Amino acid sequence: MPPSNLQAALEALLFSSDQPLTLTLLAESLDAPPERVAEALVALETAYAARGAGVQLREIAGGHLLVTSPEHSEWVGRLLRGRKKMRLSRPALETMAIVAYKQPVTKAEIESIRGVDSSAVLGTLLERSLVTIRGRSKVVGRPLLYGTTQEFLDYFGLRELAELPRPEELRALVAAREPEQLDMMELEAPADAVANSVFSELEVVAMVGSDLPASTDQPHEVEPLSPGELDEALDQEVAEKGRTSRDRPRD
Repeated sequence: MPPSNLQAALEALLFSSDQPLTLTLLAESLDAPPERVAEALVALETAYAARGAGVQLREIAGGHLLVTSPEHSEWVGRLLRGRKKMRLSRPALETMAIVAYKQPVTKAEIESIRGVDSSAVLGTLLERSLVTIRGRSKVVGRPLLYGTTQEFLDYFGLRELAELPRPEELRALVAAREPEQLDMMELEAPADAVANSVFSELEVVAMVGSDLPASTDQPHEVEPLSPGELDEALDQEVAEKGRTSRDRPRD
């Protein structure tokens, strides 16, 4: 039986979660029809906007999540200042961009574009669930194919891959930067420092993605893996990360 105050119960569920909640999960948790929950979501979002609340309801990665309103982000930033946030290195962002814009893609294709061994950085992305193994390509050798995850969308605040910045959008973004910020790109500063001080991580991913060469090959035909095969493949990839980390400088 649904709660007597569906909107309040919905708000409680959203408040308790730090991950996007799908409509199906919300409906099951509230024992309510999905259409009624969808209406309550719209009503809740409208109510927040009407009173200028400090939070807003957003659709991210196929689910719904309460986030801080942009105009209040400064105060939240002050509160959380000094706390560690998972950030990606420049090599990880480069690899993330290749996977995001080229998926499904093989490790060999990633390394061909980057020009370096990417086992360690790919293992890191797998551990953080930003990348997953989609299956095997049906080409000779049946190499593993990599793609992005729901966690990737959540990390970058995207509802779907179609929201990834396009090259033309990125050029407009760069053109709108303050001149003194753009001048920083000409300094001989570490790539990570430039990425973190001038551009957001998503913008760095988009920059790399916009420079990727156009593929002349046919898209991979994916051969899905069983749950057991997937677990085994993931374990092997993470183990490979450990071996490459010991044998050569960390990527």
